[in-house]
Amino acid sequence: MVNKPSFGDYVEVHLTKEIYEGTLLQNPEKGIILLKLNSGYNIGFKKKDVLDVKVLKKALAKKEEIELKKDSKKPSIAMIITGGTIASRLNPKTGGVDPLDTPENFFKFYPKLFEKVNIMKLEMPFMKASEDMDFKDWQKIARAATKLLNDNNIRGLIITHGTDFLHYTSAALSFFLKDLNKPVVLTYSQRSIDRASSDANLNLQCSALAAISDMAEVMIVGHASSNDDYCYAMPGTKVRKMHASKRDAFKVINDKPFAKIFPNQIEKISSYKIRNKNKVKLDLKFEEKVALVKIYPGQDPSILDYYLKQKYKGIVLEMSGLGHVPTKKARKNWIQKLKDVQAKGLIVCATAQTIYGRLNPWVYSSGRGIVKIGVIYLEDMLSETAFVKLGWVLGHKQWAKDKEMVKKKMLENFSHELNDKLEA
Repeated sequence: MVNKPSFGDYVEVHLTKEIYEGTLLQNPEKGIILLKLNSGYNIGFKKKDVLDVKVLKKALAKKEEIELKKDSKKPSIAMIITGGTIASRLNPKTGGVDPLDTPENFFKFYPKLFEKVNIMKLEMPFMKASEDMDFKDWQKIARAATKLLNDNNIRGLIITHGTDFLHYTSAALSFFLKDLNKPVVLTYSQRSIDRASSDANLNLQCSALAAISDMAEVMIVGHASSNDDYCYAMPGTKVRKMHASKRDAFKVINDKPFAKIFPNQIEKISSYKIRNKNKVKLDLKFEEKVALVKIYPGQDPSILDYYLKQKYKGIVLEMSGLGHVPTKKARKNWIQKLKDVQAKGLIVCATAQTIYGRLNPWVYSSGRGIVKIGVIYLEDMLSETAFVKLGWVLGHKQWAKDKEMVKKKMLENFSHELNDKLEA
């Protein structure tokens, strides 16, 4: 039968009183028809309750060859594809998503990307979920980015990436890429392209406009709201994933977006560096023996001995309120341990658990005591950005050997990571 349904087909499932549309999934249980709805949820039906299954659209039986047509009237950009949901599609056998295995497959799903730009060059240094990346992967992306950014035929760069640790990568690129000359646009999707609610197409359309804009910044571009109306271009060091699944998961913290981006226009919101003729240079130095530790009530300060034993060079403590750890009347006072580990060479920096706002150790005597023993308070810097920046700073041996130089560099504003205009 020509229209016999197969796994991966888009079908209608007819019941006595209702009709459901979705993608037919392979199901290990006999007697059950499994369907992925447009909402992304899976639903099962007993075969005996199904009157008919009609095929609305057949799944592709073979890989399509996609010809990337160039339009001389359009500006040319480059892309780096690294993985994540935006580079994934439904696996009809499992009901989950698998990575797109070729650039052709990627572009087949995102034809609107070509409405404004040509994709002149493409790099796929690896295909990984963001939780599987570390600083070596950030360095690979930075190397590929530098080569593309220094190509005079390329107007800008889009990097597709998984969402969960995207803001670590954007922070790393903000420090690794010196003398930036063009837009570096990281983008994502929370929902894969086979879902009707996917955020991928708008994010990519807005990213294309950002990539040919006058912004010479590392930025994350993604949905500004749950609607498909516009995106924000957000500073790579001032952005954080604030929701597990919403399309507008990324928010600018303690600052403003660079711009509001519609599919056909850009509205500037705050100041940014302008496109220029610099030659981008790499500064990939990174000390991986750094850690990010969250302070909690009753926490034993001897946890710091572990990091010393493992030869860690620096640690970011995510402190409470304006910048506190257990002291004075606490059963486990941190002051002496902080003195000891710093005397043995461990650099200790402080950020805020509150996320929004600025640290201020001068309000309470406990905070003043922590400053006095040498902990470096990082103002309004985000914890994730602080972790990346500390690894980058300590990677420079000429800075790392002098604690005062480390403090100076951690409090130097390299790429919007500090906001002097933020009210306390």
